[in-house]
Order: sequence, then C-alpha cells, then structure tokens
Amino acid sequence: MTSLLAPGLADPPHDAQRLFRSVLDAFSHPGRIVELRDAPTGPGTLSPATVAFLLTFADRETPLWLEAGLDKQEVRDFLRFHAGSPIVHAREAATFAVIIGGGGDPFAGFAIGTDTYPDRAATLVIEVPSLEDGPSCTWRGPGIDGETRVAIAGLGSRFWPAWAANHALFPCGVDLVFASGSRLVSLPRSVAVEA
Repeated sequence: MTSLLAPGLADPPHDAQRLFRSVLDAFSHPGRIVELRDAPTGPGTLSPATVAFLLTFADRETPLWLEAGLDKQEVRDFLRFHAGSPIVHAREAATFAVIIGGGGDPFAGFAIGTDTYPDRAATLVIEVPSLEDGPSCTWRGPGIDGETRVAIAGLGSRFWPAWAANHALFPCGVDLVFASGSRLVSLPRSVAVEA
C-alpha cells in the first residue's frame, strides 16, 4: 500500500518546524496571507496548504473529519500513514476538519469548547478557490492593527452571518484556516468580521 501513497514531508522534523512557524505567523496575524514554502502535494484535490497544515498539526491524538467530497480512500490512507490521524464520521468528534468552500452552515455540529475548556474547540480548514478574489470584508480583533481587508472567494451568502454567530460564542467557537494552493490565512474565533 505504501508504494501507492503520495509522499509527505521531505524532511519531516525540519519541514514541520518551518511550516509550524509559518502557520503560527498566520494565527498571530489574522488576515495575513502566508505562503507555505515547499508545501507537499497530497492526494485527490487537497491543496498543498491543507496538506502542509495537517502534516504539521494532526497526529494520532487529533481526530480528523473530511467533507464528503474529500473523503476518498487515497486521502484517508495518506493522512493515516503520514499524520496518524484517526478519521471520524461524526463532526462533534473532530479536532480538525477539512471542508470545501463555505456553503450552508459549515460550523454546525463541530465542537466549540466550553467556558472552562475553550481549547477543546475544532479547527476547520476550508478549501477555497482564492484568498484574494472574493467580496471584500473587514476583520478586527487581536493580532490585527486596527483593521484589515480580506477578500476570500468561494464562500456562500450565509457564511459571514454564520461566522458572526460563531464569534458571539467567544471564548468558545471554532477557529478557521482558509487554504488555497500553497497559501493560507487564519481566522480565530476572537476576530469580528464585517461583510
């Protein structure tokens, strides 16, 4: 089976450290587009940014949920082998989730943490066509100097109202990572968005 798997990180310890620093930069500065240099190409339609994020942060202690369009055997085998993540069928059991775009209510059913343990919330990686070509909106919150304008493409009309409801749950609520190609941008639950 392993001969059919897409390769993971070329130099796992060093690549994971470098990618960790890049993702940390994205989370420290919401709205900043971060390029993940030498992000590996995974199976199926997973973007290199999503693959890099999962191979850096997912492990056997972090259950992973995949949207139906991504839940393919080759993707499951790749993530189990390279990250060790158990693939779960229930959204509420997931630490990480990968979804396509943002139609419907993409946050429904995922763990939002508790007031005592807000860190038990899920992080959703949302695959989008572009991080710059969508409708512009304003982000404000920790890590942002005043405000920043972000224009993520491929999100449905109900996405930002759903985000406002998620933000209102702070310190609970899910965190987001938008991925496109080898780039990503983070949206922690502490950030308010005006569409």
